[in-house]
Amino acid sequence: MEGGRYRWPKPDSIPEKASGMRARVSILVSMSLDFAECDRARLARDPVYDGRFYTGVHTTGIYCRPICPVHPARSANVSFFPSAAAAEAAGFRPCLRCRPETAPFCSAWIGSRATVERALRLIVEDGALDVEGSTVEHLAARLGVGARQLARLFARYLQASPSKVARTARVQRAKRLIDETSLPMTEIAMQAGFGSLRRFNAVFAEVYGRPPTEIRRTRRSTGKEVKAVDNAGNQKSLTLSR
Repeated sequence: MEGGRYRWPKPDSIPEKASGMRARVSILVSMSLDFAECDRARLARDPVYDGRFYTGVHTTGIYCRPICPVHPARSANVSFFPSAAAAEAAGFRPCLRCRPETAPFCSAWIGSRATVERALRLIVEDGALDVEGSTVEHLAARLGVGARQLARLFARYLQASPSKVARTARVQRAKRLIDETSLPMTEIAMQAGFGSLRRFNAVFAEVYGRPPTEIRRTRRSTGKEVKAVDNAGNQKSLTLSR
């Protein structure tokens, strides 16, 4: 610990896994999040911290928001990340219960670094890296900085490159559309910023560990309508949820 800050991931807190999670996590550089503070917020499910960090659980390979309703993992089995993209770069998959793609945008850690905040909004809200032919160099030019400087800022505050952040943003858009609309997968892929349905399917399956069609089937199966008869003999429609 240096000056009250932990350097993550902590090698002695990451259990061995056949999936090679330790090897993937070890490539992360040190982060500035405070382990004790994040752990307290996670255990308390403090909504104030929602969007400020994400928890990677090494025993499941899943990453969650601080407010996740699932029973919290042991502190020795978690690491914290400043962005969803950083958690995915470490090999974690998004939680299907707390839905990281719906976490609020939080720029509290940015302070006066308006360049990073503006870049994030251009990537996440405007899809600045989704258009064919768009590059990090073009994005950096719009922000008035060099591509290397932009990459350094992202590495410092998000632990992920602009391209990785854009990839996560596309998948998150797609996940919201799958959950909240009945659009066909081809249209979801296009609206989310993917260049093709094949690319969308491949990236989504890589991030979530299952294809988008399976996610939609699971969502639909939780709201099946059945017929039931009440005590008066009247037939009613009921919705079952799991």
